[in-house]
Amino acid sequence: MDKWLLLTVFAQVVLTSVVLVVMGRRRFKAARKGEISMDAFRLMQLDTANAQVVATGRNFENQFQMPMLYMFAVVLILQQGLADMAFVLMGAFYVVLRIIHALIHTGSNQLRWRFRTFIYSCAVLWVIWLRFMWLSFF
Repeated sequence: MDKWLLLTVFAQVVLTSVVLVVMGRRRFKAARKGEISMDAFRLMQLDTANAQVVATGRNFENQFQMPMLYMFAVVLILQQGLADMAFVLMGAFYVVLRIIHALIHTGSNQLRWRFRTFIYSCAVLWVIWLRFMWLSFF
Protein backbone atom coordinates (compact mmCIF):
# COMPACT_ATOMS: atom_id res chain seq x y z
CA MET A 1 0.00 0.00 0.00
CA ASP A 2 2.90 2.36 0.66
CA LYS A 3 3.74 2.72 -3.03
CA TRP A 4 0.12 3.34 -3.98
CA LEU A 5 -0.14 6.07 -1.37
CA LEU A 6 3.10 7.60 -2.61
CA LEU A 7 1.65 7.59 -6.11
CA THR A 8 -0.97 10.10 -4.96
CA VAL A 9 1.81 12.38 -3.73
CA PHE A 10 3.59 12.07 -7.07
CA ALA A 11 0.33 13.01 -8.79
CA GLN A 12 0.08 16.13 -6.61
CA VAL A 13 3.67 17.04 -7.50
CA VAL A 14 2.86 16.62 -11.21
CA LEU A 15 -0.22 18.83 -10.79
CA THR A 16 1.87 21.54 -9.12
CA SER A 17 4.48 21.29 -11.89
CA VAL A 18 1.86 21.53 -14.65
CA VAL A 19 0.33 24.62 -13.01
CA LEU A 20 3.85 26.12 -12.81
CA VAL A 21 4.40 25.60 -16.54
CA VAL A 22 0.98 27.01 -17.43
CA MET A 23 1.61 30.00 -15.16
CA GLY A 24 4.99 30.68 -16.77
CA ARG A 25 3.62 30.42 -20.29
CA ARG A 26 0.75 32.78 -19.50
CA ARG A 27 3.05 35.30 -17.84
CA PHE A 28 5.52 35.28 -20.75
CA LYS A 29 2.69 35.62 -23.26
CA ALA A 30 1.25 38.59 -21.35
CA ALA A 31 4.69 40.20 -21.12
CA ARG A 32 5.29 39.73 -24.88
CA LYS A 33 1.93 41.37 -25.58
CA GLY A 34 2.87 44.29 -23.30
CA GLU A 35 0.07 43.52 -20.82
CA ILE A 36 2.65 43.25 -18.03
CA SER A 37 5.72 45.45 -17.82
CA MET A 38 9.03 43.87 -16.97
CA ASP A 39 9.18 46.15 -13.91
CA ALA A 40 6.08 44.39 -12.58
CA PHE A 41 8.14 41.19 -12.37
CA ARG A 42 10.77 42.79 -10.13
CA LEU A 43 8.44 42.76 -7.12
CA MET A 44 5.92 40.31 -8.61
CA GLN A 45 3.20 42.94 -8.69
CA LEU A 46 1.21 41.24 -11.40
CA ASP A 47 -2.28 42.26 -10.29
CA THR A 48 -2.65 44.41 -13.40
CA ALA A 49 -2.28 41.34 -15.62
CA ASN A 50 -5.27 39.68 -17.23
CA ALA A 51 -7.52 37.48 -15.10
CA GLN A 52 -6.05 34.19 -16.35
CA VAL A 53 -2.51 35.24 -15.46
CA VAL A 54 -3.56 36.29 -11.97
CA ALA A 55 -5.75 33.22 -11.39
CA THR A 56 -3.04 30.82 -12.53
CA GLY A 57 -0.49 32.50 -10.27
CA ARG A 58 -2.85 32.27 -7.33
CA ASN A 59 -3.57 28.63 -8.10
CA PHE A 60 0.15 27.90 -8.09
CA GLU A 61 0.43 29.54 -4.66
CA ASN A 62 -2.59 27.51 -3.55
CA GLN A 63 -0.70 24.28 -4.35
CA PHE A 64 1.56 25.09 -1.38
CA GLN A 65 -1.24 25.51 1.13
CA MET A 66 -3.70 22.67 1.86
CA PRO A 67 -1.84 20.14 -0.34
CA MET A 68 1.16 20.49 1.97
CA LEU A 69 -1.02 19.23 4.82
CA TYR A 70 -1.88 16.24 2.63
CA MET A 71 1.76 15.49 1.89
CA PHE A 72 2.66 15.84 5.55
CA ALA A 73 -0.16 13.44 6.46
CA VAL A 74 1.17 10.90 3.96
CA VAL A 75 4.67 11.13 5.41
CA LEU A 76 3.30 10.51 8.90
CA ILE A 77 1.00 7.71 7.76
CA LEU A 78 3.90 5.97 6.04
CA GLN A 79 6.20 6.53 9.01
CA GLN A 80 3.64 4.95 11.34
CA GLY A 81 3.06 2.02 8.98
CA LEU A 82 -0.65 2.81 8.68
CA ALA A 83 -0.97 2.94 4.89
CA ASP A 84 -3.97 0.94 3.73
CA MET A 85 -6.50 0.93 0.89
CA ALA A 86 -8.73 3.44 2.68
CA PHE A 87 -5.91 6.01 2.83
CA VAL A 88 -4.98 5.28 -0.79
CA LEU A 89 -8.56 5.81 -1.99
CA MET A 90 -9.03 8.95 0.08
CA GLY A 91 -5.67 10.26 -1.16
CA ALA A 92 -6.58 9.55 -4.77
CA PHE A 93 -9.94 11.27 -4.28
CA TYR A 94 -8.20 14.26 -2.68
CA VAL A 95 -5.76 14.65 -5.58
CA VAL A 96 -8.53 14.26 -8.19
CA LEU A 97 -10.45 17.05 -6.45
CA ARG A 98 -7.30 19.20 -6.46
CA ILE A 99 -6.90 18.57 -10.20
CA ILE A 100 -10.52 19.57 -10.82
CA HIS A 101 -10.03 22.65 -8.64
CA ALA A 102 -6.93 23.64 -10.61
CA LEU A 103 -8.70 23.14 -13.94
CA ILE A 104 -11.59 25.34 -12.83
CA HIS A 105 -9.31 27.98 -11.24
CA THR A 106 -7.04 28.27 -14.29
CA GLY A 107 -9.88 27.84 -16.80
CA SER A 108 -13.46 29.08 -16.49
CA ASN A 109 -12.89 30.16 -12.86
CA GLN A 110 -16.55 29.65 -12.00
CA LEU A 111 -16.60 30.53 -8.32
CA ARG A 112 -19.43 28.20 -7.31
CA TRP A 113 -17.74 25.09 -8.72
CA ARG A 114 -14.27 26.19 -7.65
CA PHE A 115 -15.45 26.76 -4.07
CA ARG A 116 -17.30 23.45 -3.97
CA THR A 117 -14.32 21.43 -5.16
CA PHE A 118 -12.10 23.27 -2.70
CA ILE A 119 -14.43 22.54 0.22
CA TYR A 120 -14.84 18.90 -0.84
CA SER A 121 -11.08 18.49 -1.04
CA CYS A 122 -10.72 20.05 2.42
CA ALA A 123 -13.36 17.67 3.78
CA VAL A 124 -11.48 14.68 2.38
CA LEU A 125 -8.27 16.01 3.88
CA TRP A 126 -9.92 16.44 7.28
CA VAL A 127 -11.22 12.85 7.12
CA ILE A 128 -7.68 11.66 6.32
CA TRP A 129 -6.31 13.53 9.32
CA LEU A 130 -9.11 12.39 11.63
CA ARG A 131 -8.64 8.76 10.61
CA PHE A 132 -4.89 9.08 11.03
CA MET A 133 -5.38 10.54 14.49
CA TRP A 134 -7.85 7.80 15.42
CA LEU A 135 -5.54 5.00 14.23
CA SER A 136 -2.57 6.60 15.97
CA PHE A 137 -4.19 6.83 19.40
CA PHE A 138 -6.76 4.02 19.52
